[in-house]
Amino acid sequence: MQYRKDKYGNDISILGYGCMRFSKKAGMIDVEKASKEIMAAYEAGINYYDTAYIYPGNEAALGRILEENGIREDVYIATKLPHYLIRKRENMEKMFAEELKRLRTDYVDYYLMHMLTDVKSWERLKSLGVEAWIREKKESGQIRQIGFSYHGNKDAFCELIDAYDWDFCMIQYNYLDENTQAGRKGLEYAASKGVPVLIMEPLRGGKLVNNIPKEAQKLFDAHPSGKSPAQWAFRWLWSQEQIMCVLSGMNSMEMLRENLATADGARIGEMTEEDDAFLKEVVEAMYKGMKVGCTACGYCMPCPAKVDIPGCFSAYNKRYTDGYVTAMREYLQSTTLRKEVTAASNCIGCGACEKHCPQSIKIREELAGVRRTMEGPVYKIANKVVRTFMKY
Repeated sequence: MQYRKDKYGNDISILGYGCMRFSKKAGMIDVEKASKEIMAAYEAGINYYDTAYIYPGNEAALGRILEENGIREDVYIATKLPHYLIRKRENMEKMFAEELKRLRTDYVDYYLMHMLTDVKSWERLKSLGVEAWIREKKESGQIRQIGFSYHGNKDAFCELIDAYDWDFCMIQYNYLDENTQAGRKGLEYAASKGVPVLIMEPLRGGKLVNNIPKEAQKLFDAHPSGKSPAQWAFRWLWSQEQIMCVLSGMNSMEMLRENLATADGARIGEMTEEDDAFLKEVVEAMYKGMKVGCTACGYCMPCPAKVDIPGCFSAYNKRYTDGYVTAMREYLQSTTLRKEVTAASNCIGCGACEKHCPQSIKIREELAGVRRTMEGPVYKIANKVVRTFMKY
């Protein structure tokens, strides 16, 4: 296993274990199976294990596995505070205490504010006393490092990086999301500020491996390297020196073995110009089914009506490439899980955005399509529930 340094010089395995996708049996986590996979990962040198408060049964399963095998002190645990459920400082304390109990530990190595969406969401937490709470937990040793996970656009991400002295952060990033979400711009900005970056969704929840569009699969099959789609995706990430660790939700020995082999052979800067050109062909093949040719350049922003135009189009495109559930989840993250709603339905038709779009996209027309497709009954109900519980 190869390792890269965190902010304080600790060695972190470049392949991290994402525990969200533990296998289940009869609706419950199959702890026996997960334990075998965790121990195989541990013995191969993986030392970073990621979970979260809201993953059902997940923290408890991980805590049990680490305790029963006597390896808690040999690994790093990462878990998360669901800030969107926090109403007062007492909630932070209660949830954190519950997490420690589930994980059977008295400290967390890497603690994340789960799914921050913009600076305003962080400002709300600050108003509830989160900075003093973090300081107390770090001074007591209960939290070793503090960070945040992020789904949103690159500009809001860069603002968040500057909003606090973070020890690390985690973003969704892969060769298909190079210019969406935080993107390469966000990755490089965080690194320039000395904030180590962890990667989630390196395979887009399996979409870069399973049910790949036929034209894209033909390209992989014809490539002389013989590398699998998963190997290409991980290799692309590990080639970038700004990335500290890539998480993978491994729930089979076969998946674990393939990822370990790829990690062992990974090298910073190994991607050649020919490799990059090949993946661009793959991306073009994957994007053929997309509805809007938005590159998320951001020239259309800011919108006077506060529409997150690139975010709306990203989710809209995913409706046709990744399916309804993935698209709706991203649309809610991009438009509703924020202090101010940034949905397509905010559009007032002023056309200011279209004057600056390098792709000459008929943005107003496309946003109408987003509204019709994404803002049906399911969205309206979810939006109402979210706005009820997320009190800013």
